Amino acid sequence: MTLEPADRSRLLGLARHSIEQGLESPAAPAPLPAEPFAPALVAPAASFVTLKRGGRLRGCRGMIEPVRPLAEDVWHNAWASAFDDPRFPPLHATELDDLRVAISVLSALERVGAASESELLGQLQPGHHGLVLALGPRRATFLPQVWESLPEPGQFLDELKAKAGLPRDFWSPDIEAWRYGTETLSED
Repeated sequence: MTLEPADRSRLLGLARHSIEQGLESPAAPAPLPAEPFAPALVAPAASFVTLKRGGRLRGCRGMIEPVRPLAEDVWHNAWASAFDDPRFPPLHATELDDLRVAISVLSALERVGAASESELLGQLQPGHHGLVLALGPRRATFLPQVWESLPEPGQFLDELKAKAGLPRDFWSPDIEAWRYGTETLSED
């Protein structure tokens, strides 16, 4: 999906508005404003909203698979990134001025069959592909942007396994993997 500039701007505005609404009532996300949206924004799509302050992660939440319209997904994920990321305390109003919002709209997941770790790594393009790993109930993903801080493919995969609660040096033919791309929108 390639979003028009007006749709990109609208999504960033919705994300920021959701966060501002959450500062007034952080107990739960407010309902998405009942406004007309462009067709691309009402189509089901999965997204992640990433928040940064001073270049450092401040929250990131999202959906791996499309379960609701893109505008609604961004609205809810922005709130969750600010107020429901378990790695951070809820956002405080004093943090809003230097908060930067980025939205990643995910492409469809593409199953990656791999009998070995090296075979899986050979099917990934660093900087371009995000990756989902799953083994039984354990599941984790890294967005393509994570390659910026983990540029070595082996390290990228090891850290993703750790995020899924698996040992970094673990491999099993039962591991399931999916790759995806993103369209990234940012206030930066």
